[in-house]
Amino acid sequence: MKLGIVANPQKYEVREVLSETIKWAERKNISLFVNKEVCTETGLNNTEVLQKTNSDIDSIKACDIVLVMGGDGTILYTARISKDINKPILGINSGRLGFMANTQIEDLERALDCLLNNDYTLDKRSFLLATDTNGNQYHALNEFLFTRKDSISMVNVTAEYDGSLINTYWADGLIVASPTGSTAYNLASGGPIVAPGTEVFLVTPINPHTLTTRPLVLNSAKPLRVVIEKQQSEVQFSYDGQVHEIENFPFEVEILKSDLTFDLVHLPGQDYFETLRNKLMWGMDKRRS
Repeated sequence: MKLGIVANPQKYEVREVLSETIKWAERKNISLFVNKEVCTETGLNNTEVLQKTNSDIDSIKACDIVLVMGGDGTILYTARISKDINKPILGINSGRLGFMANTQIEDLERALDCLLNNDYTLDKRSFLLATDTNGNQYHALNEFLFTRKDSISMVNVTAEYDGSLINTYWADGLIVASPTGSTAYNLASGGPIVAPGTEVFLVTPINPHTLTTRPLVLNSAKPLRVVIEKQQSEVQFSYDGQVHEIENFPFEVEILKSDLTFDLVHLPGQDYFETLRNKLMWGMDKRRS
């Protein structure tokens, strides 16, 4: 078995996670493919199990399973650069929340042994696909955002679903999130939590001006059309944090569930709702002992 590593060396905790992984790989005689820049920045160079590559994408191509060390931001980065390769991903949390990076350092050795023994399943997460009128395509694992830029004024964003007008939102912006992204910005903006694998997307306005405007859950097999007209306030379009500068108006995209998937390694004993309780304090009631 060959393991690739994608790590955020800016996080101090990553060095400890990488060091423990190297020790395990030395005991098991497993090759680790790592971007040479990560080796340089962490100072972890002197071991025969490290196969240095020129980039993260080269590490991913060379391996059977990818270990992502960092937080959910590192997971999203890995999803973006590897969307056409589709290698299984084990997220190892070295950040604050780590909702997708669900393996903690204290469970690292057990998790790696599970990989070695093929004792895991794959949790397939679908991307969302947005296509603009020029045929340009954008993929998002978490969400698409249509938000105001450098302004205190609200923006107008029109949404249509399967040929029918939903609304022209007057708000700070609009989120179109996948089930995976339902626990990210969508949740912080008052949107619902949706279990992974549910074939829907979420349409959640950000701070809408009317109290009657509420989030929607829509079947992702039918097209959602979002249109932004030229207006006084500048509007920004982004996908998983990657900003696309809007140059021509009206700007229009059609959003559907993509055929591409991102395969997260699911270890024995891991449970989505337990993660909700532990990470987000979901359902916590101080009245109960």
